[in-house]
Amino acid sequence: MKPKVAIPVIICFLLTLVSACSAAKLEDFLAILPTLTSTAQDLSENTNITPPETSDSQMESIQREDTHTPDAEPEPEPKPESAPALAPELNPAPAPEPTPTPNPSPDTNTERTNAFTIAIDAGHQQRANYDTEPIGPGATATKAKVSSGTQGVHTNIPEYELNLAVSMKLRDELVARGYNVVMIRETNDVDLSNIDRAMIASEAGADILVRIHADGSTDRSVNGILTMCQTRNNPYIAHLYTQCRTLSEDILEAMVNATSARNRGVLETDSMTGINWSSIPVTIIEMGLMTNPDEDALMQTDEYQQKLVLGIANGIDIYFARQNTSQ
Repeated sequence: MKPKVAIPVIICFLLTLVSACSAAKLEDFLAILPTLTSTAQDLSENTNITPPETSDSQMESIQREDTHTPDAEPEPEPKPESAPALAPELNPAPAPEPTPTPNPSPDTNTERTNAFTIAIDAGHQQRANYDTEPIGPGATATKAKVSSGTQGVHTNIPEYELNLAVSMKLRDELVARGYNVVMIRETNDVDLSNIDRAMIASEAGADILVRIHADGSTDRSVNGILTMCQTRNNPYIAHLYTQCRTLSEDILEAMVNATSARNRGVLETDSMTGINWSSIPVTIIEMGLMTNPDEDALMQTDEYQQKLVLGIANGIDIYFARQNTSQ
């Protein structure tokens, strides 16, 4: 649109010309009128009109609104910075993958971290075998191959189950301490005579045989822990008496310390087939009396079983430390 100031400019210009040309003839004025009109139009079109100023903030808004910015592509996520490459001679050797700690298994000997192997015999089994076997090499006296043991008067849990539960925990503890462990049995449904058990331990190359049992008595007030070994004059393995007696004493004392149970002492007897057939130091552990209601209930708790296990394991440690010192 052209500015409206063009008409006043034309009028002023015409009045000026009329005044200047008052003496001129009218016809001369009319003759030059088209030229004047054209000139006035030219002046009007060439008149410089300054628009109102625009503030900076308005200009920024205009520029944002009028400027079309194409959709920007999303910036790529920054890549993690990589450490500067080391010189070849400084590259560290890759760390070896850690070797998982093997689960204790009675069927697989773990790598030795000390020199000793322990055979653990969880006494008795689910079904007794009352066939007989000689109580010692060359003996004429015989006994049942294996019985099912006693039973808790309070819990009604059979001895063979308790024996295995404690034996499995003992295995784990001994393996954790670096011993090799040979389990004579790991289920209740087996048929292993007392001779079989002693032979398995010897043939496995065990250094000692620990036989786990619980006791019973006609007197329900009797309680406490005892261990067993042969007499000094045992006709079958008298040469192992000193080691068996020491092993029995060390384990008994450590168990009493761990549990605060009554110490019933070390019982020496030559009537135990599992002792007489052993070719390595051996002890029988009677952990407590299942015929005592309180001790029966106590032996079924995990807490007390752990104490029994720690006592046995500590006694084994003491025994081997003593053997190393005497050598």
